[in-house]
Amino acid sequence: MQTRSSLGVPCRRGYALLLVIVFTGAALILATGIFQYASTTASLNHRHNEYQRAVAAAEAATEKVVARVTADYREQGDGYILGRLDSYRSMVPTSSEFPECGNYLFQNLSGQEDRLEVTYNPGSGFEMSSGKYSGLRGVKSTLRVVANAKARYSSASPAGAVFQDIELLRIPLFQFAIFYNLNLEFNNHPPMTVYGPVHCNTNIYMSSHDITTFNGDVTAAGQILHAKNPLSPESAGSGPFVYNGDRDSGVSTLNLPIGTNTSPAAVRAVIEVPPALEDPYSSMGQQRYYNKADLIIIVQDMNIITTSGLRNSFATQVPATDVTNFVSTNVTFYNKRQLKTIKTTQIDIAKLILWKATNIYFNSAIPSQDIRTIFVVDQRTQTASTQSGVRLINGQALPVGGLTVATPNPIYVRGHYNAPPAHLGTTNTTLTQPASVAADSVTLLSTAWSDANSSLGLSSRIANHTTINAAMLTGFVETSSSRFSGGVENLPRFLEDWDNRILSYNGSMVAMYTSRISTNAWGGSDVYNAPDRHWGLDQNYLVEGKLPPATPNVTVLIRGRWRMPAPYSTNVLAGF
Repeated sequence: MQTRSSLGVPCRRGYALLLVIVFTGAALILATGIFQYASTTASLNHRHNEYQRAVAAAEAATEKVVARVTADYREQGDGYILGRLDSYRSMVPTSSEFPECGNYLFQNLSGQEDRLEVTYNPGSGFEMSSGKYSGLRGVKSTLRVVANAKARYSSASPAGAVFQDIELLRIPLFQFAIFYNLNLEFNNHPPMTVYGPVHCNTNIYMSSHDITTFNGDVTAAGQILHAKNPLSPESAGSGPFVYNGDRDSGVSTLNLPIGTNTSPAAVRAVIEVPPALEDPYSSMGQQRYYNKADLIIIVQDMNIITTSGLRNSFATQVPATDVTNFVSTNVTFYNKRQLKTIKTTQIDIAKLILWKATNIYFNSAIPSQDIRTIFVVDQRTQTASTQSGVRLINGQALPVGGLTVATPNPIYVRGHYNAPPAHLGTTNTTLTQPASVAADSVTLLSTAWSDANSSLGLSSRIANHTTINAAMLTGFVETSSSRFSGGVENLPRFLEDWDNRILSYNGSMVAMYTSRISTNAWGGSDVYNAPDRHWGLDQNYLVEGKLPPATPNVTVLIRGRWRMPAPYSTNVLAGF
């Protein structure tokens, strides 16, 4: 008889049970790990999302300040920004502005609630600008806005932080070869080369009949169009146009910080006499030439009132009998474009220099300040056939330190101006003085101009080669369906036959408003023939100390760095 052992089956059964237990445990461990991983990942994702939302809230806070600063700087300028820093620090977003932001607490670096960190670093030099206006120099201040945001409903929620830098740039207007606050037109001119930047706050129309070359950047807040102004009655030209620099449309407007209204009509007020109750330190007041002037001359029907400027509260009176050493009011000539006799307030620059060296009135009032800016206004009664104007004569040499003459009247410049003999007919301005004129319109009269012949035919008004080294801020007559503005080539006006004669002009041409006094349209067969235009930007204007006295500055805001620093980090202010 054969016998078998019964021990094998139970052993195998126990082994299987053990395997089940092991695999079940492993599965439980794996499941637990997966669960923990999923839980941790979900927690990390949740925390990351909370952090991103906190960063978004912090960014919203900085954007609110940036938007307000942008408007304030454009309208009011640096001084206003500096006086509102504490107000900006309290501009945290509200739930009505950004619904999600109501759930967040905003703190500055000291832990104060509902506060941001806003730091201002004033410009200390004449720095190169960046962005669309690279190559231009100006005074560049920087504003840094830092926001820290944290969810209100959970102390464990992460905080987010953002800082933004904003460059607040003041660019002297006369650093542009051409600057227009209204439509800029290139039309009907012979070959032209523009040396220096060109900017227009509206549209630029390119429709010249010969080649136009731009050796600097061309920018427009509107469009740069290779077409004539649709309102113009002139025939369209076909160019060509050569751009040796950048060309950009749709850029920010460049404005004088005169307040909320920066229209051309409002800008013209900078050459006007201010109203009696206007604060000279208001936004508009600070931009007026009247308040920048060292000498103010007001010509009335029966009197000449002359005073010092705001520097000593207009306190020094100069007798009219003394002013007549360099001012004449009995000179007239005929303007063929306006078809009127011009009753002139004439300033003899050579005699002004002599008077300034010896007079006892002005020197005693402000002995350390030379006469560098003159505001003159002719308020005499006009008739239908007359018009007041200011004329500068004998200005080949200017006072040391330069001279700016501003007036709400039309201004006329006769003969060489700011042009040392060795520099006549050249672009060399190494020995010139900083100079500018600002007026309702600017008319250039050659060295051959004769008042006696001013009403005669064009053949009796033959010009001669003339050199002008001065920036101009002026008005013009806009293009309409019945008239052409004359284009930038005719922004300075002429009343002579300049055929085969050279006008050498080094300066900056700025058209900020329409003329209110000299309003007759461009054109007419008996008004003038165009000169050979040898024109260029005065390179001295790229040097701060060589800008014309009282040069206006336009404002532009440029976004700088944007970062997400560690929340509540004081390092964001280091080196600022």
